[in-house]
Amino acid sequence: QVQLVESGGGLVQAGGSLRLSCAASGRTFSVYAMGWFRQAPGKEREFVATISWGGDNIYYADSVKGRFTISRDNAENTVYLQMNSLKPEDTAVYYCAADRLVGTSASEYDYWGQGTQVTVSS
Repeated sequence: QVQLVESGGGLVQAGGSLRLSCAASGRTFSVYAMGWFRQAPGKEREFVATISWGGDNIYYADSVKGRFTISRDNAENTVYLQMNSLKPEDTAVYYCAADRLVGTSASEYDYWGQGTQVTVSS
């Protein structure tokens, strides 16, 4: 089992930045690929970014490419999502997730955090 706890969400103006963190505990964090997903009210959960266990494979959704950066610190059992140039359409609950392999579909991930709210005002 892997337990995931997100933090760092909040309210920010359009154009601002936030850094989300996801702390993992339980099984060895470093063997898991980590992903960030988000879900806005009335919408499906959507892929944001994913990073392999070694950090050498990284993928982003087109909607965040060039603005968001995913990274991980295996010594600290933490994955990060640096979000810059935020837009109102980035408003959502952001979830981190863990799985053995990188993937862009929520159904591929076995472990999930509780989510953290990000609200971007215009």
